[in-house]
Amino acid sequence: MADLTPRTDLIAVGDTVPDFTLTTDAREEWTLSDAVKQGDVVLCFFPFAFTSVCATEMKCITDEMSQWETNGATVVGVSCDSFAALAAWKEQMGYKQTLLSDIHRTVCKGLGLYWADLNVANRGTVIIGQDASGAGKVTWSQAREPGSAMEWTQVAGQLA
Repeated sequence: MADLTPRTDLIAVGDTVPDFTLTTDAREEWTLSDAVKQGDVVLCFFPFAFTSVCATEMKCITDEMSQWETNGATVVGVSCDSFAALAAWKEQMGYKQTLLSDIHRTVCKGLGLYWADLNVANRGTVIIGQDASGAGKVTWSQAREPGSAMEWTQVAGQLA
């Protein structure tokens, strides 16, 4: 795991994101540096699988998948749930996007999206592009209240 030092503030536009690897819902390794080589990466953090607002948000991402891809973006959901819980939820709901398990809370803490009261990821979105050196660099970030799902038009307007 890279140097993802916990922070209390949301990672800002222009900040470099240290490389990290998380486990997918398919129990495979997913590495930021590999994904960002393919284009923008949209990390969509959510608190809990099997909850209504999180389900609505992830369904919207699935429904808009072709638009994400048209914009050259890889979009993934990130929560502190286990890969097994994420796999079951994905299958039940029919999601297309990869879901990542941040079970050790390293990434949500390192990007300033940790909800300490519940020991889970807070709701937020971070868009990461590739800088001239090949490192991941934040191009847009937003933290939201727990009940406020992401709005596609807000995020899509931020993609290069």
